Amino acid sequence: MRDFQLPGRSPAYGRNAMAATSHPLATLAALELLRDGANAVDAAIAAAAVLAVVEPQSTGIGGDCFALLAPEGSDRIVALNGSGRAPRGIDASRLRAQGLDEIGGAHAVTVPGVVDAWARLAADHGSRELGALLQPAIRLAEGGYPVYPRVAFDWAASFEKLAASETAARIFLPEGRAPGAGESHRQPALAQTLKRIAEQGRDGFYRGPVAEEIVACLVEAGGAHSLEDFAAAKADYVSPIKTSYRSMDIYECPPNGQGVVVLVMLNILEGFQLNRLDPLGPERFHLEAEASRLAYRDRDALIGDPSGVPVERLLSKEYAAELRDLIRTERTLEALPPPGFAAHSDTVYLAVVDEKRNAVSFINSIFESFGSGLVAPRSGVLLHNRGACFTLEEGHPNEIGPGKRPLHTIIPAMMAAEGRACMAFGVVGGHFQPVGQVHFLTNLLDYGMDPQGALDLARGFHAEGVFELERGVSEATAQGLAVLGHRIARAEEPLGGGQAIRIDWQSGLLIGGSDPRKDGLALGF
Repeated sequence: MRDFQLPGRSPAYGRNAMAATSHPLATLAALELLRDGANAVDAAIAAAAVLAVVEPQSTGIGGDCFALLAPEGSDRIVALNGSGRAPRGIDASRLRAQGLDEIGGAHAVTVPGVVDAWARLAADHGSRELGALLQPAIRLAEGGYPVYPRVAFDWAASFEKLAASETAARIFLPEGRAPGAGESHRQPALAQTLKRIAEQGRDGFYRGPVAEEIVACLVEAGGAHSLEDFAAAKADYVSPIKTSYRSMDIYECPPNGQGVVVLVMLNILEGFQLNRLDPLGPERFHLEAEASRLAYRDRDALIGDPSGVPVERLLSKEYAAELRDLIRTERTLEALPPPGFAAHSDTVYLAVVDEKRNAVSFINSIFESFGSGLVAPRSGVLLHNRGACFTLEEGHPNEIGPGKRPLHTIIPAMMAAEGRACMAFGVVGGHFQPVGQVHFLTNLLDYGMDPQGALDLARGFHAEGVFELERGVSEATAQGLAVLGHRIARAEEPLGGGQAIRIDWQSGLLIGGSDPRKDGLALGF
């Protein structure tokens, strides 16, 4: 139980259904549908669409998504890859010949996958038409919405990116500045595009005027995109991957996502008795950091487009033992090569469980804050820059190429035990996400915290040779990590933001948590 004399939040409880999102308006939209008899998939799509309006720095219909579904609480986990592909006209050798050494601008815009994914999920697993699910988002885009504090914080930090584009500035800097907390913002052009999708389904985005405008915008900016690329966009059902940790089965989407990094880290940490360590002490943070350095090393060398990734080898307990043997409790490993990928991103994650115990773990993203900064002026569609995660290194598994999907940082997750799903969860934050998930899970399973407490606890992230610690990590722990050889810095921004809903099958209770690093909340009824 939390200390009621200190700041914090109790976990949310519910017996019928629950939603946990990063924004109150999205949680409300999901709950209204659930109360009206809609299922968890319906509620998740509606919430994601609302987030695409009210958190424009983090997500939008110009981005990608992934989802894990547990139908009626079973451990028959369904995984959907809604990430987009590079245009078929892209040529890595031509980009190298132009002197480029990284992917940016229009080249970083893969064909957005989110609208096709929403349409497919609604048709295959929902109980309501997609058009009905988009209505809350349409009303907010058309009539306006209050800007929440964390959204305002992120918005202001992206002023220069938005100001560099006349269209982006017109839409997102309406008075020559980022809207402040409590101020109202509208996106009427986006509302019209959402109405078109509501009427025509996925073709309202991938064919006709919206696709034509987006392609023209990208080609003008130097992209190799075509109308055929957009018409061919298609989300794919894939087989989830999993490992066991402390008697629980942890499910992730397979590559091109980085969920495999979570499972490798858990396999490594399984061999340590974390519950004997202070959850906020240097020893626990050290082991987490060393496990992450080894797992990320493999990610950066091996993961890209799904074909050819040695998942079975990466997930074997024998391989985890080999990695674990490299870790020393008294000092850091020798320096490892830096990741070499774009460092920052913005994403939204949400979880929904309905009365029949359908559980949905759902994540949407435009990658960096306000994505590529490219906005189609008439449709109001802000385009992501997920292709920035490609590399131009010749022969690398993640080398950009026609129709390829890049390494993807967004990773929904699901936990199951004894043949039933028992938690939908996720942590956003770009490359931090695997560390965030592992930190959350070990808080829950090794230290016995509830979902809210597990999300609240202070975090750290070892990246590019520096161990960033949130202010909630004590100076004594920071000094202890420095003694072990870590180069310490204080995180300038909060690390990630997560949501979780746990199903207690014995009592019938749903227990939810929502990260205080965001504006959202978990609510059940």
